[in-house]
Amino acid sequence: MKPISNHERSLAPDLARGFMLLIIAIAHAPLWLSVTNTNLLSRPEGGSTVGEIINFFCILFVDNRGMPLFAALFGYGMTMMVKRQLSAGMLETESKRLLKRRSLFLLLFGLVHTVIIGGIDILAFYGTAGLLIGWLLFRGDQTLRRGILLVSLFSIIFILFVWTGISIDMNGYGVSAGFSDTSSYGEAALTKLIGFPFMILAQLFMYPMLLPVLIGMWAARNDLLNGKKHRKLLILIAITGIAISIIGALPFAMISTKLWIPSPATIGLMTSLQILTGLAGGFGYAVLFGLIGSFVNRTGFVTYSLAALGKRSLTFYLFNEAMLVIIMSPVAFGLGHVLHTTGAFVTAVLIWFTSLFLATILERKGLRGPADAFMRRLVYKN
Repeated sequence: MKPISNHERSLAPDLARGFMLLIIAIAHAPLWLSVTNTNLLSRPEGGSTVGEIINFFCILFVDNRGMPLFAALFGYGMTMMVKRQLSAGMLETESKRLLKRRSLFLLLFGLVHTVIIGGIDILAFYGTAGLLIGWLLFRGDQTLRRGILLVSLFSIIFILFVWTGISIDMNGYGVSAGFSDTSSYGEAALTKLIGFPFMILAQLFMYPMLLPVLIGMWAARNDLLNGKKHRKLLILIAITGIAISIIGALPFAMISTKLWIPSPATIGLMTSLQILTGLAGGFGYAVLFGLIGSFVNRTGFVTYSLAALGKRSLTFYLFNEAMLVIIMSPVAFGLGHVLHTTGAFVTAVLIWFTSLFLATILERKGLRGPADAFMRRLVYKN
């Protein structure tokens, strides 16, 4: 099956994916820091006034907002891929086979990324999600809506209970998510390998990651990111979603910056609220780019570069994570033992701009991202 051309390709998801990589880099960079205590979601204390301001901003707009955005775009893209295959005359059995292959290779990419590269992975979860709920792509709208309802109820109840329990047990604090305890690559890789299945389970149950995938599937079926077709609805969703996200994250932002010091149980509840309202934020960001994509000039420099990055999101997600490992991890330069929040934020932004620059070069040369091209060859190989 041939790749779709730039003119056939929807601009909005690519813009959103390019922006999403910035959010993920900013969210993941401080997880490597080990110089201060961390909040329940592993974000370290700021270390300075500027650092606390950055933390406050990131808890409102970044943390647990990039993952739902990525997940919704994954569901959206998966649905559009299947729709294109079936409309081109591909048999449903063949489409299912390719979806399963893609999911298995995503799982494998996630394993390599986690163990060999050492990054903070989300690819394995998407592979698992494809295997768990990919069958819904071949069922009717009613079945999909029921799936969304059931997963929503489970996620809300489970997340409230589990994070409240964790907060009480941890006395309101968390632990660093990086390689802060070892400078041995072999030891770090072994630890990651042992923890790999538990990481996927945590993403499935401790965060509402499956739900945005389902909603992304529903959005693709209804062509929701078409800004010209659903302009008023998208404006409403963007404003409402981002507002809910900010309001829901505000209590936890105040807790993390010591503006409010409640009991561990309350910290757990506010952590849950920050996580759950991140869904609204992720969707708000996604539809915002649906709106932007409907009126911006595709050949404008910013649009061109951001879309180029989004089209190569697998390649540059792995690149960004590898750069964070090299710079922050004690198995390499070890700046995670030295930097505070401000340094981590600046590092993430610089890495993202490097990705943007490299993606623009690849686009001008007409080259696909290496990891994206490799994934495609693996999936469509006879």
